Amino acid sequence: MSRATQTALVRDDRTVYEAVAGTAVGLSGVLFAVGLAALLGVVAIDDPVAGFELSVAFGAVLLALGAAVVGFGVASRFGYVDAAPQPSAGIVAAAAFTGIWFAAGAIVSGAVRLGAGGRLGVGVILGGIAFAATAFPREDVGSTLPAGAVAGLCGLSLITGVVGPGWKQVLVGYNATLFGDTVVPLIVLFASLVAGWSAAKAYGGFGARGRNVGAYVLIYLVVSSILAVLVGLVGFVTVKGLPGLFNGFGVGGAALISWPFLTNGAGLLADIAGVFPALVGTVWLVIGAVLFAVPTGVGAAVFLSEYAEQGRFTGAVEVATNGLWSTPSIVFGLFGAAFLIPRFGNQKSLIAGMLTLGFMLLPLVLITSREAILAVPDEYRDASAALGVSKWQTIRSVVLPAAIPGVTTGVILGVGRIAGETAPLLLTMGGGVLPAKSAAPNVLGGFQLSGSPPFVSNPALLEATSALPYQLYALITAGLSGNIQNPQEYAWGLALTLLLVVLVFYAVGIATRYYFRRKLHQ
Repeated sequence: MSRATQTALVRDDRTVYEAVAGTAVGLSGVLFAVGLAALLGVVAIDDPVAGFELSVAFGAVLLALGAAVVGFGVASRFGYVDAAPQPSAGIVAAAAFTGIWFAAGAIVSGAVRLGAGGRLGVGVILGGIAFAATAFPREDVGSTLPAGAVAGLCGLSLITGVVGPGWKQVLVGYNATLFGDTVVPLIVLFASLVAGWSAAKAYGGFGARGRNVGAYVLIYLVVSSILAVLVGLVGFVTVKGLPGLFNGFGVGGAALISWPFLTNGAGLLADIAGVFPALVGTVWLVIGAVLFAVPTGVGAAVFLSEYAEQGRFTGAVEVATNGLWSTPSIVFGLFGAAFLIPRFGNQKSLIAGMLTLGFMLLPLVLITSREAILAVPDEYRDASAALGVSKWQTIRSVVLPAAIPGVTTGVILGVGRIAGETAPLLLTMGGGVLPAKSAAPNVLGGFQLSGSPPFVSNPALLEATSALPYQLYALITAGLSGNIQNPQEYAWGLALTLLLVVLVFYAVGIATRYYFRRKLHQ
């Protein structure tokens, strides 16, 4: 039915249709969130909900969503609402539903003990039907009928108890077992994504707008789930680590604040085991790596972007830096052990760890700095040259200040990686499992002047030193033993301290970037 022949009654009904479709989208989001909570163990699938187990409630909601989604397509197909569907749902949707129903057919036929040939045949038949139901009808039917069937099938499997609390499936040949506590939330997450996508397309009236709305809903749910998992992990580490971090914490007395976990070592003489040597070692590691990598990387980026002729050489450098940034950290550790340690007294040391992490950080600083410099408009350079300013003065006074926010972004990302690295430190820096407070490196107070080259020395840089990720690894591999009263609490406090150190470095980098951006736009 064309829009020109729509009655006022039908146009008014579209608001009801939009309200129902919007409710279905919101319900899919809620279902997705609760399913994610069940997967993370926040709620259990056998928890009671209105007198039923949560898994059964999941099934009822999915069944209702499936019916609603099919209803949206039928209402559009028979002209009960004013929509603008395309002639077909598209090859991408058809391929996706073909794969979904092929897998569903193989799984269901496997549950009834069909052989490999039978499972393949059932999967091919259902996949072919799904392809035909998606690709050949109009978009409103092709986008809703297969999606509603997926949600309905998943809902029926949960309502009938085919999959639910206590369910398990042994995977023969894989030495693994699937349990209902994991499979039920995964079914809910998957079915709610499919139903939410289809309901969002219906809410948008299908066509280009409907596809955009459906894509937004999918992206929003997936990104939200990733953020929720990350926040959950941070929250979990925080809850587990707070007792250890605040062990012995007090205010008042001779010292205004007493925080033994951060100010003590873990030696035999410590009343409360702390992480001070590892904390100081981590801070110096990051500072040393940044001091080495940032000037070198920015200088190389300036040369490649402003002075070097663009050709094979610059192309080779770009490929090499991209490859180095993707290189596993253990390879950098082997490089440090084979190349750096023999040149620093043939023993593990703080400076070997600094330089190893600096080499890890260098490719990213070079890549981001070069991109930031190339992003500076040529008008800036032309205006400076028109004033008679030399090329180096233009780079120093115009190009680099404009590129600093981008450079800072690269440093922030790199520091987040190197601050938590363990493998390179195992091979280059060493340090004790439970170092005493006196083992903390005194870098600032260790500089000494001499009358012979290199004229300045610092024994603290040539000593083996601990760091937070290394100490955590060494503590776990040592069996969480030693003179620590509560090893588990100490280990979680150590992990939380490492997390906080990384977040502090992030905060410093973000504040620096904000400062230069604000200064640039003044």
